[in-house]
Order: sequence, then structure tokens, then C-alpha cells
Amino acid sequence: MTVIIDVINDSSSIDLPGATQLQAWGDTALKYLSVPSKPLSLGLRIVDEDESAAINLAYRQKDYATNVLSFSAELPDAVLESLDELPLGDLVICAPIVAREAAAQAKSLPAHWAHMLIHGMLHLNGFDHESESEALEMETLEARILEDLGFENPYQSEQQH
Repeated sequence: MTVIIDVINDSSSIDLPGATQLQAWGDTALKYLSVPSKPLSLGLRIVDEDESAAINLAYRQKDYATNVLSFSAELPDAVLESLDELPLGDLVICAPIVAREAAAQAKSLPAHWAHMLIHGMLHLNGFDHESESEALEMETLEARILEDLGFENPYQSEQQH
């Protein structure tokens, strides 16, 4: 199964993952999810902090920029059945925050980008981290997918405490 990622870059950042990397990360995540047999599409918008903060305020009533926001595709079944590709939803990733977090957490920038894409895709597939048990389930799956991609567990130092 594959996910077709439509990227809109509205960020001034220059050190961004390429289409091939994004595709590999997205396709690997799908191997761990229960998805339909049709190809999936994912909208990915890369933004700077002002835009991230504006979207976060408009949709979540939180007045700050954040690393990733996810918006599920909510279409009637009749519409979904008529489509060749099933829309997974849209992600908004804030490039400057991802870069700052990667540096602060001593991670490679590609590792953190992969983590943010996977994290967002899991949200679009119904995963959440509102409770401790939900967070553990989501973080465990993220770590497995990232390990499959050759990246370290992003929660390892947190789980050792």
C-alpha cells in the first residue's frame, strides 16, 4: 500500500525533507496501520511559526505555534466510494519548530521530521495521546515504525526515567 503525499511548502526554511524521504516514511507507517486497499492521499503543508500559530488558534483555540497539526478527512461514504484515492487527511508541520526540537533533543533533523510525519499520520488513523494508556500505545507504535526506518526510539530517554 502507498500514500500519495501532496506537499505545499509555505515555509522559508531550506533544510526540508525531499519527496522521496517523505514517501518512504509515509509508506512505512502504512505497513503498521489498518488501511483500505485503495491508494491513500495525504496533504502536507509545511509552514513557519506565524502560520502554525494562526492555524492552531483557529482550530484548537491554542495561541502558539506547534510542531504538527492533523486534520482528518471527513467525507460521506458515498463520496469516498467514488474516489480512486482515499484522502487520509491533512498535516501542517512547522519547519522551524521541528528544527529547534531536533537540536534541543540531540536528534538528526531527518529523524525528527520522520517522527512528526508518522505522529501526524497516526493521529489521522485514530491514535491519540490524551490518556497515559493512549500515549503509551501511540509512542510504542511510533518507535516501532521509526526503528523500521533506521531511527532511534524518540522516547527512549523519557522511558528510562
